[in-house]
Amino acid sequence: MSETAPPADGPQLPDKAPRKKTGWVIAAIAGAIAIAVVLAVAVTSTSRSADASSAKTVTIGVTDAAQPYWKTYSALVKKELNVTVKLVNFADYSQPNPALSQGQLDLNQFQHIEFLADYNVSNHDTLRPVGATAVYPLSLYSLKYASVEDIPEGAQVAIPNDAINQARGLLVLQAAKLLTLKDGGTAFSSTADIQTHKVNVLAIDAAQTAVALQNGSADASIVNNNFAADAKLPVSKAIYHDDPSSAAAAPYVNIFAARAKDAGNPLFQKLVALYHDATVEKQVQEANSGTAVFRTTSAKQLQEDLKKVEADAKATKN
Repeated sequence: MSETAPPADGPQLPDKAPRKKTGWVIAAIAGAIAIAVVLAVAVTSTSRSADASSAKTVTIGVTDAAQPYWKTYSALVKKELNVTVKLVNFADYSQPNPALSQGQLDLNQFQHIEFLADYNVSNHDTLRPVGATAVYPLSLYSLKYASVEDIPEGAQVAIPNDAINQARGLLVLQAAKLLTLKDGGTAFSSTADIQTHKVNVLAIDAAQTAVALQNGSADASIVNNNFAADAKLPVSKAIYHDDPSSAAAAPYVNIFAARAKDAGNPLFQKLVALYHDATVEKQVQEANSGTAVFRTTSAKQLQEDLKKVEADAKATKN
């Protein structure tokens, strides 16, 4: 008989106790395994939920949402970043910046540095560029005349009436020798600064400049690139334009803009980078008759450029 075996007539506790302990340990281990399985499932579920929640929607305000490149761009963003792009289209240039400032948009993409600077100064706002897209020439179109020299004395020429596009349009007309501006003109000139003129200038909403050309109420029009594309104005009808590749065109670099608190948002930097995907750029060129001069200026440089132009705007308004 072993030393550990109990007497035949004694209580069986020494034998039963080890069996109870073993059962408890097994139960504990089983319970631990079950808990581990539950936790693993929960962690996996949480991880999947986190992946699902990372699929964001970014709302971008534009003035040309019907252009095919936005569809291509949106699909690319979804594929590469798992982000849904929601485009909000605006009929004119006065609306996208207030909508961004008020939180209705995450970004907008319709304006250049000069336009944003004027908006910020005029409205005491702090919107910031977060990436560059391209510079476009500002062109003078005519369906009646083949050259600037053909435009007769007293002809009606339409230009955009928003402050910045009006100033740039006037500078184009001055370069075309259709008028002269006080002190040679500035990026903030208005029709009040016209000193001499061969043509009569009509300042109207930028969206209507192509319409005025097509309905015959204007003999020639300064038409922004997106509105020219929407109106299907042929490049051959652009009889004069400024030089988008020059250093002087830096203030006219078109941008993605965001609220100041989002100026360093890394997701927005990725969105800007995807705009310069070769497929997107190709369609942008197709939509703009090959006139885009793409820029990849850094957000930091764009923001420095904005400060300089804002300082000029403040000086002009004071």
